[in-house]
Order: sequence, then structure tokens, then C-alpha cells
Amino acid sequence: MQTSLKSNTNSTLADVLMINDRGIMISVLGQDYFLSYNRVPWMRDATINEVLDIRMSGKNAIEWPKLDVDLEIESLRHPERYPLLIKRNELDYVS
Repeated sequence: MQTSLKSNTNSTLADVLMINDRGIMISVLGQDYFLSYNRVPWMRDATINEVLDIRMSGKNAIEWPKLDVDLEIESLRHPERYPLLIKRNELDYVS
């Protein structure tokens, strides 16, 4: 399944272009990027409404406030420089 989501309004700095079963295509500052669910697994179960709520977070990052997800724009340009790291919550270690 593929959903095209390009907005008909004036272009913004960050937009979701498409969501499909493999990931999310976004446009940030005029550049398009595909975010594979392999790279951002926490986005796989997000609702369409949550994914569409994307915005700039300063000059160098984007955010999905409803998902509490932030990504540096540089990590979109050069994902090989940013290995996926999961930050553990301190409650994960309570025995």
C-alpha cells in the first residue's frame, strides 16, 4: 500500500511526501529523503496523523512531536555516519 501525501499548500520546510509498507518519504529544505523502517523502526507503528505532524526543530533538525522523535538533518544526508543507537530508559534496568 502506498499513500501520496504531497500538500497542495505553499511548500514548507519539512513535509511528508509518501508513506508505504517500507518507510516514509519526506522533503526537508527542498531535499527528498526516504526513511526505511529498518532505519527508523519506531515509525513503523505510528499513525498517519502522527507521521504527518513533522516540522523543523531549529535550523539543523526535524521533529515529530507526537512521536517524541527528533532527527538531525545531517543524519538524513549521511545515514552511514549515524549508526542506530537505542537510548535505554533507566526503568529498563530495574530488577
